[in-house]
Amino acid sequence: MKIAVGSDERTPVTDSVVAHLRRAGAEVELHGPLNGHPMDWADVGREVGERVASGACQQGVLFCWTGTGVSIAANKVPGIRAALCGDAQTARGARKWNDANVLVMSLRATPEAVAKEICDAWLETGPDEAERATIAKVEH
Repeated sequence: MKIAVGSDERTPVTDSVVAHLRRAGAEVELHGPLNGHPMDWADVGREVGERVASGACQQGVLFCWTGTGVSIAANKVPGIRAALCGDAQTARGARKWNDANVLVMSLRATPEAVAKEICDAWLETGPDEAERATIAKVEH
């Protein structure tokens, strides 16, 4: 699976998550400061969203201080369902019931260990086919 990962700043949490995703077998595509290019939250959120919406990447992971800004930016891209998740159970629910395709985490509120748990839950959970009709109601 190819995953676009972006943030408006590079931190130990972002580096830890990138390494964790790679160990899990994901091909990781870096965006913004994670790839050495300064970028604000609005641009990195949109860019990762566009990579997922175009099909170039199957999933996205985004970070900003609160997680809210990149969530808003990514969700402006048609076809993106970005979900701000602060724990593994929320990540499971976002995948299962909402078929979320971009995981968002707060740099301020998410410790490294919790971020890894969230990523594992995200990767291990697929959408519930019974939710397809409901999910279709929010498609652009």
